[in-house]
Amino acid sequence: MAEGIFRHLVEAAGLGGDFEIESAGVGPWHVGEAADTRARQTARRHGIELDGVAQQITAQDFSRLDHVIALDRDVAAHLRGLASNAADRAKIRLLREYDPQAGSGWERDLDVPDPYYGGSGGFELAFQMIDRAARQLLAQLRVTE
Repeated sequence: MAEGIFRHLVEAAGLGGDFEIESAGVGPWHVGEAADTRARQTARRHGIELDGVAQQITAQDFSRLDHVIALDRDVAAHLRGLASNAADRAKIRLLREYDPQAGSGWERDLDVPDPYYGGSGGFELAFQMIDRAARQLLAQLRVTE
């Protein structure tokens, strides 16, 4: 969902030519498969089509990426282990670092909960978190790049 939401926001802002956007998992579990049906349905309700297929990130990918955005701390930790140097590790951020509703201090929750094993309500919650954070990420990237 994150790739589709961010792509939608970038295109709506007329910046499609300024960004290369892709998503990848840290494991091979769903490589080549479309997004979960519930994720596609949730995104479609918001006017977004998810048409990508799953792929797996590799250590070599870091050399061509400017930003590596993780949806939870476990994935971020895995990515840090995959990165071959400090410069690549510095590219890794949690998406909800940009979410104005993520809280602050010790209450700050930066993980987007994985809705895979729950009902469709979890996909809507994840969508809302991702959308809020992606809007702020795009705003920040527009200022700094």
